[in-house]
Amino acid sequence: MTATRQQARKEAEDELKLKVSEKEQTISSMQKQIEDLKRRAEQGSQQLQGEVQELELETLLRTRFPHDNIEPVPKGEFGGDALQRVHNPLGQPCGTILWESKRTKNWSDSWLAKLRDDQRTAKAEIAVLISPMLPKDVEAFDLVDGVWVTHPRVAIPVAIMLRQSLIELAVTRQSSEGQQTKSEMLYSYLTSPRFRLRVQAIVEAFSNMKEDLDKERKVITKQWAKREEQIERVMQATVGMYGDMQGIAGKTLQEIEGLEMKALEEGNSK
Repeated sequence: MTATRQQARKEAEDELKLKVSEKEQTISSMQKQIEDLKRRAEQGSQQLQGEVQELELETLLRTRFPHDNIEPVPKGEFGGDALQRVHNPLGQPCGTILWESKRTKNWSDSWLAKLRDDQRTAKAEIAVLISPMLPKDVEAFDLVDGVWVTHPRVAIPVAIMLRQSLIELAVTRQSSEGQQTKSEMLYSYLTSPRFRLRVQAIVEAFSNMKEDLDKERKVITKQWAKREEQIERVMQATVGMYGDMQGIAGKTLQEIEGLEMKALEEGNSK
């Protein structure tokens, strides 16, 4: 009777352990699902914040500059948030400004190179990066590596300044149309932002190529030195083994071309 009770108790305990294990697995699975949902929600929230920020920038520019065309950057074409196509009061096009807005806690210099590439792709005369975190020594706004960097609080004054410079430049170009010789046209092109951007792109490409080449040269030199040392060790060991065998076998050991001279050189160097 006692054995029967113990067996029943053991079966009950095993069944309880099984149920507890199943519940623990269920809880673990639910926790993973919850964490996955949280991660997706955070990613969606960040994406939504970015989209809202882009819309705020577009609305702000449209409200302040009603004569200009403010266009969102098509997804997948190039970076940036908005293109401001500047027009004078007569509706004539004067140039383009590429805008990008960041909302992060840390500044990154990599943003500048990326935005310059986007500027060239968009064929914009000016690129502006808005960020609450600015590079070192920049208090409100400044031109950093060819990109205008500005704090959000002074973004509109900066936009007014840059927009007016495009309008004045367009007026200067229009007034000289029909009066330029080929040399003057060439000089105008060589001193234009378009030419500067193209040269800058070439310089950046060559600089990156040179950095990659220097890195490859260092790696190859290191590998070559290592292999040369390994080969030298193998040769020394082979000559030593040949010398040992020659000492044992004497002249009955057939000569091996190359090792005789190597052994002689080893002997003279000692």
